[in-house]
Amino acid sequence: MLPSGPGTPIVKILFASESEKAQTWLPLLRQALPHDEIVEVPDKSVEIALVATPPAGTFQELGRPKLVQSLWMGVEKLVTDPMYPRGVPLARLVDPGMVAAMSETVLAHVLDWHRHLYQYRAHQRRREWRRIEQRMASDRTVGLLGLGELGAGAARRLLALGFNVAGWSRRPKDLPGVRCFTELSAMLEITDALVCLLPLTRETAGVLNARSFAAMRPGGCVINVARGAHLVARDLLGALDSGRLAHAYLDVLDPEPLPAGAALWAHPGITLTPHIAALTEPRTAVPRVAENVERVRRGETPANLVDFQAGY
Repeated sequence: MLPSGPGTPIVKILFASESEKAQTWLPLLRQALPHDEIVEVPDKSVEIALVATPPAGTFQELGRPKLVQSLWMGVEKLVTDPMYPRGVPLARLVDPGMVAAMSETVLAHVLDWHRHLYQYRAHQRRREWRRIEQRMASDRTVGLLGLGELGAGAARRLLALGFNVAGWSRRPKDLPGVRCFTELSAMLEITDALVCLLPLTRETAGVLNARSFAAMRPGGCVINVARGAHLVARDLLGALDSGRLAHAYLDVLDPEPLPAGAALWAHPGITLTPHIAALTEPRTAVPRVAENVERVRRGETPANLVDFQAGY
């Protein structure tokens, strides 16, 4: 990244978010881009908009910015927003801190299932002293839905602990140590723990369904840390009740927050968390945002542009 300075064109940057805290982001942005103008009110002269759930009406107040930079990795709501300024490039955020956090969460859930900790917690509640047969990591195959930045990061951590790792992606991938598939059924038939890290598109909605669960090895688990709409909840409940799946870890739900009366809250085979698997980390994200600002300033193509047709 080239530092801006005297003689460098000033870029007007909008920060617009109802989800990310301005008091955290703005000092870091102003430190990284000290010569640029950073505002919180949209107008026609804004050249770059930094957004995460922007306030209603934000896009209508903009002219034609050179870039909309998402502050999140997931961009499905921006891609489908009818008010999004069509023709304006959109970049998703690939944040190293978020990638690291997601790998930690995936690892925590896989180990919780692999080491039977979810069962031992139930034993404790019943005051039951009983051992469960131990398995080695090399006995297990973790199947990753999605082999982008998040999938590749999780794969490295899992391989380091001795798990077999398989992965499915729309396009062919070649990751060291990972059995890569473009045919979902072929990956599922060798999978014990299924981890969803996919972007949400028309094609991926409902991918965690009865057919997928039936194709997996019995006694496994499902970990959804992508989007709630990837899961067909009634199919999950059926797979848990039948014993086909041993446990499920759901960090994302549809809708969010999950209604108090939803069956998922009380099911003993489900561990719920409130969409915290991996949050954007401003300390590691701001350098990536600043890099794209510098690319725009130099007239270069921004990194991590979204393919609107693909949806991510």
